[in-house]
Amino acid sequence: MGRRKVEMKRITNSSSRLVTFSKRRSGLFKKANEISTLCAAEVAIIVFSPGGKPFSFGQPNVEKVVRQFQSRTHRSHGYENGVTSADSKIYKASIHKLNKELTNLEAQIELQNKRSEAIDKKAKTIQIGEITDLSFDKLIELQKKIQNLCEDSKMRLNELEASTSLLLLADSSNKS
Repeated sequence: MGRRKVEMKRITNSSSRLVTFSKRRSGLFKKANEISTLCAAEVAIIVFSPGGKPFSFGQPNVEKVVRQFQSRTHRSHGYENGVTSADSKIYKASIHKLNKELTNLEAQIELQNKRSEAIDKKAKTIQIGEITDLSFDKLIELQKKIQNLCEDSKMRLNELEASTSLLLLADSSNKS
């Protein structure tokens, strides 16, 4: 079933509105991260939930982008917060590289999840009687495939966790 166009009007059901807000907000932040990564752009998004709770996303961080927007000055030379523009370029390049790696890992995880879902669907269609009809060699082969899938998933998860940790470390070093 394909996507259908949603009419742009206020959602009357409050619980549906909250669910839609949550999903759209995460999608918006993901797109902002992608544009920041692909274009080396500095991005800030501030969104208030229907309940008035603020949510923000910023690359490199919200405060810096907002200050830059408010002052309308774009420093490209000299010192900024004790960091030379050359250091800043190196920092931005490393952040860009880490963001790109994170995006790639997220895509790989999504692919693995789709593969896992496909395997789950196939497993549900296999009847217990059919499994008992499999030969010993086929059962061993099936077991190896399941183990490989588990190992691949664990490896992808570890890569994503490592990449996320690097991004958090880079972000915290930028704030200090």
